[in-house]
Amino acid sequence: MIDASRYPRLSRIESPADLRALPEAEVPEVARELREYLIESVGRSGGHFGANLGVVELTVALHRVFDTPHDRLVWDVGHQAYPHKILTGRRDRIESIKRRDGLAPFPARHESEYDTFGVGHSSTSISAALGMAIAAQRRGDPRRIVAVIGDGAMTAGMAFEAMNHGGGMQPEPDLLVVLNDNQMSISENVGALTKILGRMLSSRRLNDMRERIKRSLKKGSPPWRWVKRWEEHAKGMFVPSTLFEEFGFHYTGPIDGHDVPALLHALRTVNALKGPQLLHVVTTKGKGYDRAEQDQIEYHAVGPFDPTIGVVKKAGPAKPTYTQVFSDWLCDMAAADPLLYGITPAMREGSGLVRFSKEFPDRYFDVGIAEQHSVTLAAGMACEGGKPVVAIYSTFLQRAYDQLIHDVALQGLDVLFAIDRGGVVGPDGPTHSGSFDLSYLRCIPNMVVMAPADENECRMMLTTGFRHAGPAAVRYPRGNGPGARIEPDLETLPIGCGEVRRRGARIALLAFGAPLAAAEQVAPEFDATVANMRFVKPLDEALVLDLARGHDALVTLEDNALAGGAGSAVVELLTARGIAVPVLQLGLPDRFQEHASREDLLAEARLDPAGIRAAIRERWPDLRPLPALASAG
Repeated sequence: MIDASRYPRLSRIESPADLRALPEAEVPEVARELREYLIESVGRSGGHFGANLGVVELTVALHRVFDTPHDRLVWDVGHQAYPHKILTGRRDRIESIKRRDGLAPFPARHESEYDTFGVGHSSTSISAALGMAIAAQRRGDPRRIVAVIGDGAMTAGMAFEAMNHGGGMQPEPDLLVVLNDNQMSISENVGALTKILGRMLSSRRLNDMRERIKRSLKKGSPPWRWVKRWEEHAKGMFVPSTLFEEFGFHYTGPIDGHDVPALLHALRTVNALKGPQLLHVVTTKGKGYDRAEQDQIEYHAVGPFDPTIGVVKKAGPAKPTYTQVFSDWLCDMAAADPLLYGITPAMREGSGLVRFSKEFPDRYFDVGIAEQHSVTLAAGMACEGGKPVVAIYSTFLQRAYDQLIHDVALQGLDVLFAIDRGGVVGPDGPTHSGSFDLSYLRCIPNMVVMAPADENECRMMLTTGFRHAGPAAVRYPRGNGPGARIEPDLETLPIGCGEVRRRGARIALLAFGAPLAAAEQVAPEFDATVANMRFVKPLDEALVLDLARGHDALVTLEDNALAGGAGSAVVELLTARGIAVPVLQLGLPDRFQEHASREDLLAEARLDPAGIRAAIRERWPDLRPLPALASAG
């Protein structure tokens, strides 16, 4: 429970209605208490940090001015939604965030009526808010609709598609877009939009002068109309806000996003205006916690830490993560092949491109949050003889599916996809799960799809995919592997060939990728054969048929949705060849798994050793463990 002696105002706020009932003079103090409470609570629980600190005043002002939840507040991405959750009845549960049965890591409609739209991926807020505004307008509902989007998320084409639509509509929808400009996404923003917004900041003096002149004149008078016309010409000459004005959005700003009175005034002003509005708010990521302000990348998301001393860097893991394996491979292969280009859609740190960006800056391309563009950019490079590598999370590649099919695979272009966070991801919940990539990749012609079982195999598969003449994908999980020795050579694997890791006589366990370790642990108990399948496409048909003919039953294991996945490929092959052998398919369930630890979610899907063992016993009750192993424990 919150300490009322330390947080006398925040402790009394159970909903935004309580915030709106406070005297105006106390609102800045609410923001101060909220920031301190946020630092304290995230220090205990871990979670997204810097972005939340940056929007404390903005969140307080939004809930103060707008009648939420009747007025709709739509957050983009959701990294910055902790203050929103605290003010909307979830204050005392905020430390449960990202934990099993705790608060969702991002806004979720099932969790609160104040979470008007479920988010996790970026750049969706304006489209969703526009849809809400249109629906409200058509039924004569005067409620206000507000989208809050960061400047990093504005780099995605979807945001501009929504603005293009909303700004050109008749009748005009009443929609407010709050642009939270902090020059950051997870790392520094890139691209032309960043430069444009930077020029807007330098125009603040001109904006102040303009507003003073307008306030001194009677609205609607001839002098006021003349100033209004001059304003549009002046904007075009001095202020790049015409970017938004030409989209049909009336631009206001930029204003200090940490000045509560200024925010309240600006929000009330735009709230009284009709039609599409854009309010440009300038904030600092990590505001109010010096360490987070100074190292905004490190403090984007944190584990539990002591706020008095900050995040303590731990010694590197004894085993490298798969992301580190990719990072080292990328630099080694770039040194060996000058045609290699590395591409990331704003995930330099998460995807392991930091070292590459420093050692090969001329071949490193961060395209911002623009997954579709990243894939077609790679296709264009491949057309001219380049060897592009697209480093991308599984969940984000979903956003570029058409480009993957139409621009790369259909043309058979030489692009390698290094797909991080494949399979179960964990605390970030269903929006970030990599549950579907084997299914959505397997059905695409011309694709080679690989799933490594250990770190060295990951390195070899990356080399295999890079040297393959055509599109290829290597999908690997979050975190560490089993600790295999990594050979420094850039060796390849024969495409479409698996291997038998253990010979048995009863059943065969066919593991695709990460579940191999659990399969090898369980196999001796049933005297089972273990196959490391390696390739989801092309499937090692000869190996599958040999195992089917030599065993009483098969078990397929994959860290992927069962529907359309690797196990489905095995069943399809056996059906086509008329081979009737029982097959138990183990994989991720046909539902969205909620946030929990990776270990908990694997256990829930029966992909840990205990789950595999229990699933085999349930399917074949007469198949008992070998006596010696059973008596041993």
